[in-house]
Amino acid sequence: MENFSLILAIVVVTALAFDFTNGFHDTANAMATTISTGAMKPKVAVAMSAVLNLVGAFLSIEVANTISKGLVDESGIQPEVIFAALVGAILWNLVTWLVGLPSSSSHALMGGLIGATIASVGTGAVHGDVLVTKVLIPAVAAPLVAGIAAMFATRLTYKLGQHTSEKAAGKGYRAGQIASAGLVSLAHGTNDAQKTMGIITLALVAGGALAPDSDPPVWVIVSAGMAIALGTYLGGWRIIRTMGKGLTDLQPQQGFAAQTSAATVILASSHLGFSLSTTHSVSGAVMGAGLGRKGGVVRWSTATRMFVAWGLTLPAAALVAALAEWVTSHGTWGTAVVAVFLIASSAAIWVISRREVVDHTNVNDSEGPPGVVTTAIAAVTPPPTGAVAEELAATIPAPAAATAGAETPTGPSTPTPAV
Repeated sequence: MENFSLILAIVVVTALAFDFTNGFHDTANAMATTISTGAMKPKVAVAMSAVLNLVGAFLSIEVANTISKGLVDESGIQPEVIFAALVGAILWNLVTWLVGLPSSSSHALMGGLIGATIASVGTGAVHGDVLVTKVLIPAVAAPLVAGIAAMFATRLTYKLGQHTSEKAAGKGYRAGQIASAGLVSLAHGTNDAQKTMGIITLALVAGGALAPDSDPPVWVIVSAGMAIALGTYLGGWRIIRTMGKGLTDLQPQQGFAAQTSAATVILASSHLGFSLSTTHSVSGAVMGAGLGRKGGVVRWSTATRMFVAWGLTLPAAALVAALAEWVTSHGTWGTAVVAVFLIASSAAIWVISRREVVDHTNVNDSEGPPGVVTTAIAAVTPPPTGAVAEELAATIPAPAAATAGAETPTGPSTPTPAV
């Protein structure tokens, strides 16, 4: 019994560690566009997001119930299985954070849970219908719906403000961005914080500490909300840079449209109990907003890397979790080995990240030159004018800028030979 109590405690602590990584991994979802457009100072933005994440954690338990009651068969799960699932999810979160890719913490957690469950008791313990209807379909639909909504919302905002001065419009939409960013943060708390609540509740049921089909206890809700809020406050600056500057360059009108569209999708999914990826929703909305502005472009090289990470999240986390479950199945020493491996790997990733520090002081620095596809799109786009031209010129390499309509430097002309 003492050993069982210890493993259950380890699972709860590991789940809260995952929740913490979820917080700083997904801070970009709420605040990347607000920070990149200058609507809020970086540290103030993440502090506001942290508070609203905590508030959102108390608003609903539908997603928590999807994780704890719907995805896998509770009767065949042991605490060691959940521990292995969390190991896979945490490591995937840390690796994608290191390279600055906004992948889904939600899918990492569910991939880990599926992989560990299959390795432990077989495929029959995974509820395929729930996986398809409440995980996979929303994973595809969310970025598409949010992206299309953001694209049309962006076009509408520019049309409505076409007779308003650029300065006045920018000021108004920056204020709107703050409100919409707060809404995204609140929505993130109602969706992502609940996933950890669900996984802890599942562990408590598996360990006999809770009756089957129980809702998350109050202490689970509070601890999960605090963990994700603390992670959010620290700020996942690498992913904020990618989301705010790496995908496209946003003006306040676009930031407002993107955040409002994403928040609507996330809140609707939370109400329906869909374990939606907030990362997919916000990324789709950002790209839609980028395409919605005349002369705006999306850096498809960055987007392609992001899409690859999305596709790898479930299977990669599942594979790591399955291996971790195989080791933990050998007894206490196996659990100890996996725990040491998790700590050592996390520390190594942190040390590597210190080689190139990204924080609130340089988060708005450009991620790098745009890719080939972006340059090609810019080359065939009609030359923009005014402030849009200045912004576009700053993001396109010199040859492409010249093709897009920039003036070429003048110099000594070569005389034409006489015929």
